[in-house]
Amino acid sequence: MLKAKTFLSLDLGAGTLKVAEFAQSSAGVLVLQKFGVKSLGLQGSQDAARERVVVKALQELVAERGFSSKQMNVCAPGFHVFSKFVKLPPVDTSKVTQIIQYEAQQNVPFPLEEVVWDYQILGSNAAGELEVLLVAVKADIVEGMFRTAQTCGLRIGLVDVSPASICNAFRYNYSDVEGCSMMLDIGAKTSNVYFFEKGKFYARSINIGANSITQDFATEAKLPFAEAEKFKIAEGFVSLGGAYEEPENPKQAAVSKIARQVLTRLHIQVNQTVQFYRGQQGGSAPQRIYLSGGASIMAYTTQFFAEKFNVPIEYFNPFRNVEIDPSVSLEELAVVAHSFGEVVGLGLRNVAQCPVEMNLIPKSLLKKQQLNQKKPYFIATVFSLIAFVFAYGWFYGNVAAVTQAALDGINLKVQPLQSTEQRLQSEEQGVTKAKNEMEQLSIWLQDRFYWQEIFSELRALLMATEAISKQKWGRDAGVWIERFGAEGEEPAQATTEEENSGVTPFRFDRAMMMRYGLIPRGLPPGAEGAAEDPAAATDPAADPAAGGEAKPKAKKDDQGTMKMTCRGINLTSRNPAANTELAFALEKLLKESPLFDPAETKLSGQLEAVDAAADTFTFQVTLKLKRVIKL
Repeated sequence: MLKAKTFLSLDLGAGTLKVAEFAQSSAGVLVLQKFGVKSLGLQGSQDAARERVVVKALQELVAERGFSSKQMNVCAPGFHVFSKFVKLPPVDTSKVTQIIQYEAQQNVPFPLEEVVWDYQILGSNAAGELEVLLVAVKADIVEGMFRTAQTCGLRIGLVDVSPASICNAFRYNYSDVEGCSMMLDIGAKTSNVYFFEKGKFYARSINIGANSITQDFATEAKLPFAEAEKFKIAEGFVSLGGAYEEPENPKQAAVSKIARQVLTRLHIQVNQTVQFYRGQQGGSAPQRIYLSGGASIMAYTTQFFAEKFNVPIEYFNPFRNVEIDPSVSLEELAVVAHSFGEVVGLGLRNVAQCPVEMNLIPKSLLKKQQLNQKKPYFIATVFSLIAFVFAYGWFYGNVAAVTQAALDGINLKVQPLQSTEQRLQSEEQGVTKAKNEMEQLSIWLQDRFYWQEIFSELRALLMATEAISKQKWGRDAGVWIERFGAEGEEPAQATTEEENSGVTPFRFDRAMMMRYGLIPRGLPPGAEGAAEDPAAATDPAADPAAGGEAKPKAKKDDQGTMKMTCRGINLTSRNPAANTELAFALEKLLKESPLFDPAETKLSGQLEAVDAAADTFTFQVTLKLKRVIKL
């Protein structure tokens, strides 16, 4: 069963317009449904009048044959197409396009910006060279074909050329033929020679066509071109030459001689092409020749070429593997079938993967065509969008009213909740503040007991130092802490009575004693029991009522470094280095303690130099706590 969708194939020959309507069968086979042929006359090969003549002929043909499809593939006229086979050296695939463009610039006889060109890589020869078919047609010719199609209400989807279309049609219909086959396509203005061989394809255009016969005959017989063409088709034949008797009708005799002369010139060109194909292209001698084209049906044409080439001659049948719809007249088709090679090749582009696939539609026209095809969808989209906007507006209006009413009701319920939320946030901030204060108090309590651990450790280390000194020097050695305070604070000084007594007891720094509750905070020296509210006590130096100037106290950073002044029994009478060794012994034990940082716990300042008569000496130690405490 055939698919409903059909498409047209149009061959714009120099003297004849050929159209066929195809469909694709369920098996994927090309099916001919309708066809038509229209003569263009002499004006068909004249550029000035060609577009007008083609439009008229195409409109008449569409009306007569009743073609239903509006989509078509077109084959550009051979006399307007430049084609050439070029060989490229073996190069990387990425550079092929660049090299072919260079070849196009060198070979196409027009500026590249004025033409539409394409190429097809056909394969490679024994030397590894790439064989490329390069084709080009002037852009204004393609634009003229689009104008013609638009005038006739048709749309062009593909622009092909004769060499490509003929190659595709031959490969599709004669794939079983072996050896080298040659096709001679005799057109109105030009003739094309094609060679088909396994893995090879070659074509050449010759500027000799059937119009030359008509033109020479019209000149000799003094007839208008149209009348001479009509007589040639009706009564003309190719003279066999030699001893054959001439016809009695002088016009027949004249046209037959002229036809033989023109075909003889064509044979010379074809023979040269054969020699070139065999020598330069590495091809074989043709084993058979197929004739095609409108001028190939003149009587005795096959005998003429059979005599010249001495190989079998037959007409090319492009419908050999094409299904024919029952509605098509086979008798009428048989008369013109040999000239429908390009038409069938165009149709195959829609149903099969073809050996040669080209498209000479300019990019600008292709984009415009694609845009035109999408216009109905764009228009439908716009109308759909407008309808959607109106529907959405109506729907949104109703939904907005319902939503606003619901929102007003929710706001009435939310307002009390917002007040509650604010109270909860305030209470949460209070809880957070209290938690932070509790954490700080906990740290202070821990630090308070931590001091007991520190001083217990210091007492043990001092006793160990004394034991080491006694063992080494044989005399009781004493060492104790004279002053102790945080780094940056000035430790309290001994009183005059204490200095006169010769004994300096340990004095814990007042700031630390106040900090950790050993004496009331802010209590003046000598009045440890006077203040009942330590928190309310103030520094006399900062109290304006006491004659002092009010100054803000600087906030101290967390501290972990302590300054300690130690005093020891003078042992220089035993050994001049004894005092130094005692100080270093204490330093060593302090560094080994788990409470102090060994890297920063060290002796500091100068070791007091005393003579042997002195009872004691002093030295200073910097202590770095591993656990930082707040002072």
